[in-house]
Amino acid sequence: MNEQIYWYLARSSGMVAWGLLTLATMWGIFLSTGILQERRRPAWLLALHRWLGGLSVIFVAIHLAGLMLDSYVEFSWIDLLIPGTSEWRPVAVAFGVVGCYLLLAVEGTSLLMKKLPKRLWKQIHMTSFALFWLVSIHGALAGADATAGWYQVASVAMIGSVMLVALYRFLVGHRRSAPSRSVASAPEL
Repeated sequence: MNEQIYWYLARSSGMVAWGLLTLATMWGIFLSTGILQERRRPAWLLALHRWLGGLSVIFVAIHLAGLMLDSYVEFSWIDLLIPGTSEWRPVAVAFGVVGCYLLLAVEGTSLLMKKLPKRLWKQIHMTSFALFWLVSIHGALAGADATAGWYQVASVAMIGSVMLVALYRFLVGHRRSAPSRSVASAPEL
């Protein structure tokens, strides 16, 4: 077996998690603004948003496991769970740690959405924008591939896409349709 398998696993799973988070963020904005212009929204539209967010959590867990198993840069659980404790690029790793906690908060409260006050859920869910930026900065500062041309093109595409739909969201506002018109009520971002 290749001794660098865990290094490749950590790198690739981190990039996949960021891509999934990008798609989940964009899809959530699409749902909240009404960009998807159907009068009646099938339940799978909201399910896709939830699925993308859940997959992000799974790939972050794989990313953390890969980092723990890799022997090139030795990370302890403390390094990966407490911001600023890593000896290797402490600021960059701290962005990732805080991003991980925000992702868990957003996903956890989404699973409990019906049991939480809507205002609290919305405030926590709005941290998705900060989460996206933290993870983007983490990848740029900690990522071994950050200087590669393909990574930079992908970064510009993902960051630019989220910025465009977020700009649309803030200029247009959230969807104002009545809940009875929708099969699955979409979350407000």
